[in-house]
Amino acid sequence: MKFGKWIGGIMGFMAGGPLGALAGFALGSLFDNAQDTYSMGDDNGADNQNDAYAGQRNSFLFSMLVLASYIIRADGKIMHSEMEFVRQFLRVNFGEAAVEQGQQILLNLFEQRKQMDRQNPNAFRYTIQQCGAQIAANLSYEQRLQLLDFLAKIAQSDGNVCKEEIEALKEVAISMGLSEKEVDSMLSLSGSSLEDAYKVLEIEPTATDDEVRAAYRRLALKHHPDRVATLGEDIRKAAEEKFQQINAAKERIYKARGIK
Repeated sequence: MKFGKWIGGIMGFMAGGPLGALAGFALGSLFDNAQDTYSMGDDNGADNQNDAYAGQRNSFLFSMLVLASYIIRADGKIMHSEMEFVRQFLRVNFGEAAVEQGQQILLNLFEQRKQMDRQNPNAFRYTIQQCGAQIAANLSYEQRLQLLDFLAKIAQSDGNVCKEEIEALKEVAISMGLSEKEVDSMLSLSGSSLEDAYKVLEIEPTATDDEVRAAYRRLALKHHPDRVATLGEDIRKAAEEKFQQINAAKERIYKARGIK
């Protein structure tokens, strides 16, 4: 995977706005060169359709890196385990060449945050909120949920999710048009307790059996892997894992209540 593919893939909704501005910094002069190249693509219908899918996928990826840079630095530290999680994600899904490139993008974003926050301590935070709004306007609800799932996994990768990371996740979620309950749900997916299961289904333990069934149907619909299939098979597989965790949480609740 070459840098050109990262850049060409973000010429859609990310060509302007705060994401485009961050892309310009993170990718440097390559961003401008790719704009010229991208605008000269041919008009073949099938190729344009493929470009649209690639653009959506790579825009999703770059959005993840931008938001990940905010989550990783939420506690003021850059943890090796969190960076390694991102590197492994890139390695598995995009190949070895993407690892160094993705890491460099993250480092550039960290540097951009440092420069912006020297002038105003809340400058990068405000930019992230604007990025979330731009993502909300251009990615589907289900794609944003999958993006949030990746961010939650990054926060969990060091074995401890601190208060600052939870607050940052909820801040990002709200900016993307998602809810705090959905953050709690994502963070509870890997849990094994009955309490975790209720959080996954976004309901209270006092919910009726009918409310439990309705909550599961609602989650099964919005987290179905087919909803993110256009982002690529690897993203779909990650959604399948999430879907299985939701089913496991449902089964724990059904077993505890004797629901058939």
